[in-house]
Amino acid sequence: MEGTKPVNKKLAAALSGGAVLVLALSGCGGDDNDKLDSWAKQVCDAVQPQAKKIESANAAIQKETSDNSTPEDVQKTDAQAFQDMSDAYKAIGTAVNKAGAPDVENGEKKQQDAVKELNAISTSYASLKKQVDGLDTKDQGKFADGLKDIATELDKLSQSGNDALRNLEEGEVGQAMAKQPSCKAATASAGATQS
Repeated sequence: MEGTKPVNKKLAAALSGGAVLVLALSGCGGDDNDKLDSWAKQVCDAVQPQAKKIESANAAIQKETSDNSTPEDVQKTDAQAFQDMSDAYKAIGTAVNKAGAPDVENGEKKQQDAVKELNAISTSYASLKKQVDGLDTKDQGKFADGLKDIATELDKLSQSGNDALRNLEEGEVGQAMAKQPSCKAATASAGATQS
């Protein structure tokens, strides 16, 4: 049983990096721009429930690492968590897409890049779910090795991308988002997973 615990802890650590992405959906207060404020409100309101979903998925994986879990339990929990994360990032992408371009310079390009990035992240989590589903839970060693590979992928996922999102949230957009109560709530809940 020893084989999966440290690996699943590594998985949880890699996962908490993913929460940084949702954290990115905030900034710090600033100028007034009604069009931009209403854009930010639309995006933030849509992001908040998804941030909670990502946080719950993170928590589920963390919990499974601290318990004395069987490979079957770990597999089931991780697969569900990856599915939830895939759905959440897709929903955030859809929200950003639906909100349209923010009223800033290069707003359309920033928006499209962010949507593309969010959808790519969603796809990555969906493929991690497939990988977890395919792991051999009967063979402890193989299962631990499989989890190691997934943890490595997750690590890459949490390091990569996010550039388009950061780009979207620079300057005025970030300031407008920071004023939204729902974005503040999303940031606070995503920040809690960082410990």
